[in-house]
Amino acid sequence: MKLSVLVCLFYFFWAGPKAFSQTGFWLKMEDGRSVSSWQSFPSAIQALAKVDSTLSGLQASGFLEAYATEEYLAQDSLLVVLELGNEYLWEDLRTDQVPLALRNKVAPVTSSYADAERWMKGVIRNAENSGFPFAQLKIDSLAREGNRLSGTIVYDSGPIILWDSLAVEGNTSTKINYLQQLTGIKAGEPFSQNQLEVAEQILRRSPYFRLVAPAALSFQIKKAKPTFTLSDRNTNVFDGVIGFLPNENEPGKMLITGQLDLQLYHLGGRGRDISVNWQRLNVQSQSLELAAKESFVFNSPLDVMLEFSLLKQDSTFLNRYLGLDFGYHAGERSYLRFFTKRQSGDLLSSSGMDTVSVLPDVADFRWNQYGLGWEWDALDFPYFPRRGTKINVQVSIGNKKILENTGIPSDVYGGLDLNTPQYAGWASVETHVFVSQNWGMWFRGSGGLIENENLLLNDLYRIGGLKSIRGFNEKFFFARSYAYVNAEQRLFFGENSYLLAFADFGILENPFFVSAIDRPVSFGAGINLDTGSGVFSFIYGVGKSNLQTLQFSHSKIHFGYLARF
Repeated sequence: MKLSVLVCLFYFFWAGPKAFSQTGFWLKMEDGRSVSSWQSFPSAIQALAKVDSTLSGLQASGFLEAYATEEYLAQDSLLVVLELGNEYLWEDLRTDQVPLALRNKVAPVTSSYADAERWMKGVIRNAENSGFPFAQLKIDSLAREGNRLSGTIVYDSGPIILWDSLAVEGNTSTKINYLQQLTGIKAGEPFSQNQLEVAEQILRRSPYFRLVAPAALSFQIKKAKPTFTLSDRNTNVFDGVIGFLPNENEPGKMLITGQLDLQLYHLGGRGRDISVNWQRLNVQSQSLELAAKESFVFNSPLDVMLEFSLLKQDSTFLNRYLGLDFGYHAGERSYLRFFTKRQSGDLLSSSGMDTVSVLPDVADFRWNQYGLGWEWDALDFPYFPRRGTKINVQVSIGNKKILENTGIPSDVYGGLDLNTPQYAGWASVETHVFVSQNWGMWFRGSGGLIENENLLLNDLYRIGGLKSIRGFNEKFFFARSYAYVNAEQRLFFGENSYLLAFADFGILENPFFVSAIDRPVSFGAGINLDTGSGVFSFIYGVGKSNLQTLQFSHSKIHFGYLARF
């Protein structure tokens, strides 16, 4: 009994007043057509603001005489009755004094008062995007008959405004020339409000810098000068990864593999990028990838990228390619690529091939290819996005020439067409779903195909590992055609930190193996931890395929630290 009394006293003196203080201010509105339920607002000021916005909406829709009567039922309760009055319509609204070029871009106006307002806003918007940000519309010769209105819309363009040179402020190394090419805002061209808004969206999504504040716009002597305040991101990457794998050559021992990833971005504030990637896949296999990109070469809309790649597969073959890539910004989110590549493959050893009667799976070749790529990026953030979709597509075709190797009998090449067309293509689609504040999902689907009359093992795609099908060695699979899906659940405990659980499913074809079709499956978990100056990652995965049984002794552990500076 005493305990109950104490609880009641506690609620009355402390919890009770606090609960009542949170009820705020109550509002109820009636307009003769409907009655709203009681709504709670933090304060009377916000409740009255709701009344004002409702009245403005009614007047904009044609109830010009609408007004409100207020009745306070208590200190914290207000009943509002909205008197609508007549609904006004346009009987005759003449628009012939508005330039035809502006009128044609907007749907014709109807008798609805709200539709007329929509039409006028559309005309003003078109004028703002055509170099006339101070354009005005007013109604002349206004007349009323009952609830029917008539009048003439008069257009005043104001002075024409042209873009002035851009200005950049903030902690950034970005050059003005680069910013002009990226945003499309160039001195001497007509001012466009839409162009300015699109430019802000492009800058917000840049991987090089952040847009700290909305663009500041100043007008001087028929010129508009935008000022962008930017702050450079820590985009440069140094990534070192160590992997511990079972050593197939020495059972019971571990094999240490490694990776070095160095990426330098936006050098000199001009969108100039350089990257170096090295991997040691096993004792005898290594890969090296080099790339350099120059943005907006000679102030043109084209980017130019030079690539070099080398892959040494055990003591079997050595693949190399040299590529020249031209990129074009086709839109705010769209990017087109035109490229040419020369790919070569060479046998490292022809031992034991002096008695073969057919072309071996691995041979010497040269492939000159030409292709087209397209990227559509609608992710909300360049690093660790939470929402959005990204699409990548690439196709190429070219002539492949098989070279005769002196270690292989010449009769092997006798019945072959040594020059044949070869084509390849691949596509990737990824999407991020932000379910709640702490829960997100990531999905990716990818597929590829390569085709030729004399297809070789060292022609095929290489997939598997941390960036494709996890739970397997890097570039574990050879594939003529492949498709796989990655599904990942992410539990966020920081802006860029999360726990993850994944499952990968794939299907691939390798015509050089006894079982040509393989359906690898893998699953695992890990953590991605943002330390402020970099990202620490730890991922554990186990997979099953035709070449690997589902055993924890075959599991893969990858961990590393990706430092941004």
